[in-house]
Amino acid sequence: MKHYLLFAFLLISCKIHSQYQINGSFEKLNDTHIPEGWSFSFFASQKTAYPALLDSVTKQHGKFSILLEKKGTGADFGVIDYPITQNFEGKNIELRGYIKTENVSKGYAGLWMRIDDKNVQSIGFDNMQDRGVIGTKDWQQYTIKLDYNSKEVRALHIGGLLVGEGKAWFDNFEIFIDNKPIKKAAFKKIIAVKADLDTAFANSSGIKEINLSDQLSTNLIVAGQFWGFLKYHHPAIAQGDYNWDAELFRILPSVLQAKNNKELNVVLENYLEKLPKPDVCKSCKKIAEEQYQIKPDYGSLFDKLIIEEPLLTKLSFIRDNRNTGDSYYIGMAPGVGNPIFKNEKPYSKMTYPDAGYRLLSLFRYWSMINYFFPYKNVIGQDWNQVLKTSLPEFVNAKNELDYGKAALKLIACVNDTHANLWGGSTAITNFKGKYAPPLQTTFIENKLVITDLYKDTLDVKSKLKVGDVVTAIDGKDVGLLIKEFLPFTPASNYDTQLRDLPNNYLLRANKIKVNLNINRDGEQFSYDLPMRIYGRGGKDSDFEKAEPFKLINENTGYVFPGKYKNAMLPDIKKLFANTKGIIIDMRCYPSEFMPFTFGNYIKDVSTPFVKFTMGSVAYPGSFAFGATVRNGKKSSDNYKGKIVVIVNAISQSQAEYTTMAFQSSPNVKVIGSSTAGADGNVSDIILPGGLKTMISGIGVFYPDGKPTQRVGVKIDEVIYPTINGIKQGKDELLEKAMEILSKGW
Repeated sequence: MKHYLLFAFLLISCKIHSQYQINGSFEKLNDTHIPEGWSFSFFASQKTAYPALLDSVTKQHGKFSILLEKKGTGADFGVIDYPITQNFEGKNIELRGYIKTENVSKGYAGLWMRIDDKNVQSIGFDNMQDRGVIGTKDWQQYTIKLDYNSKEVRALHIGGLLVGEGKAWFDNFEIFIDNKPIKKAAFKKIIAVKADLDTAFANSSGIKEINLSDQLSTNLIVAGQFWGFLKYHHPAIAQGDYNWDAELFRILPSVLQAKNNKELNVVLENYLEKLPKPDVCKSCKKIAEEQYQIKPDYGSLFDKLIIEEPLLTKLSFIRDNRNTGDSYYIGMAPGVGNPIFKNEKPYSKMTYPDAGYRLLSLFRYWSMINYFFPYKNVIGQDWNQVLKTSLPEFVNAKNELDYGKAALKLIACVNDTHANLWGGSTAITNFKGKYAPPLQTTFIENKLVITDLYKDTLDVKSKLKVGDVVTAIDGKDVGLLIKEFLPFTPASNYDTQLRDLPNNYLLRANKIKVNLNINRDGEQFSYDLPMRIYGRGGKDSDFEKAEPFKLINENTGYVFPGKYKNAMLPDIKKLFANTKGIIIDMRCYPSEFMPFTFGNYIKDVSTPFVKFTMGSVAYPGSFAFGATVRNGKKSSDNYKGKIVVIVNAISQSQAEYTTMAFQSSPNVKVIGSSTAGADGNVSDIILPGGLKTMISGIGVFYPDGKPTQRVGVKIDEVIYPTINGIKQGKDELLEKAMEILSKGW
């Protein structure tokens, strides 16, 4: 989400009805017999794999429908898209449309809707992934609802999609804004703030090359901290009066020329003189005196060995009379409190940004973390030192791959499993490799072990076995490969890094065969493993086979949150009525929110299970505890037996939060190994070159203040699988859970 606020005097609203019409029933056709306004497929490969056809026979309304059918290869889904660039007055938006399906399998059919901001970043999205249509179903109307903040919206996309096999027809799309048809919604015209009008550096910073020295490194570090401090503190910048990216490029030439600290002070002070002096803030001192878990760290900006008078006085005045209201560049998500980094331009066409833009990338990310990352105090190193060590990697990056690696290493420094390079870098994708193995590996007993062999189309199962240990890949020892790729593997803890290493690096390649050295019960042999295209096939067989809930035996129930739905709870209560225990297998990501549904079922008293820290726009860099959150409710059908929750490194974010909610009951024990240690609503970050990443945006703690970030949830009994157990096809954690329930506690 990339929300931003525009002030009332910059908004011009048209109060008459828009009379805007969409071609929702495909009645209006262009000269090529395609419905006006609609486009079919995003990529050329989709046109072959999922051709979209105008159907005049099967229809729900009017003359036509659109049929999507899986017919070829080269894509995993097909889509139809109707873009709307007009902006409307309103707070929420609803898409309604009819779907008919035939033999839809290995996926689903659904509506989809996406809301984009002016930087073409998604600020709202739903594609019915968790409730899509499968099988053969007659015409039925489906809906998608999203928040619609017209101050932020710049484009809307609606449509239908088909994932997997089968056929899906779509018809009679309608849009409602605040429960009124779109034609009755008022247009909203938005005039850009001053920051949007400054495009002087849209294509280049003008800074091509930088030769670092000790003094120049100091200059740039201080300038970066100076730039980030003003971005989140100065009221005029908060109002959107400055394109702050462009202002960095205006000051950098003078920073690069400063020969010593004294000249650097002059450069920064002269620039500060150009900004309006803030009004006196009457509430800032009181805000700063409140109780905080983390207080701001301004780096070198108030270090008297570097910053001299009168610059120090001027910076202190801005700190003590800072912006405390709405801000053009930062906001907090309503009702949650995680940061929303607004109006950050992606510069997506700059796949290899120039030196100035690479510095912007470093300074932007460093400042976001410095002032709005709730776990900055537990990343394990001095964040100011990270700026110093990262500087040469960004400055000296010679190509797109170097830049991507520099960004990835910087992101890895925050030690947050939510933080990774999730998109935007083709070079990093190619660096990882476009091929993956037709098998699954896991680190067990500190060894890389084959734990699953996928559908055998390459004769791999005749050569390899579950339990085989991979000791080397293409002649390189696995231990050395771990050391090589750990710096590029963002995660909260080592267990989670080991979780991610095989799929991201160790067993990815850009060739169709990879040589493996295998140890099978002491016997060593080599095997040329045929590879598959990454992203195709390779489904986790354990997940595929798992049932959302079942009886293991007459005394023991089993729940798999990865497939559980809250609508199943009444059936679960009936099925488990006479059991003595439940095993909740949290080695997955819950498909629905369970703390106050299933959590209330297994907990008959309301007690706190979590509390949060949140940042502040009014006092950047500070984080304070909020009130505790409770769950549990006494009911006639509360579960009376014992519960064991199984966790491991796959248990992440919502899985961890849900486990915390469950284990606040005295009837619950948690077994397994370290969870991913990344909890809390995520905040999106975009960096130059279109690089996409995230952070955990709120701090999540137990009611007693014990942390979850990096350490994961509390575990009553630590247990890991063994290689011997894997060979025997055992689920040792599940067996341990059953043993605990049989003995009681």
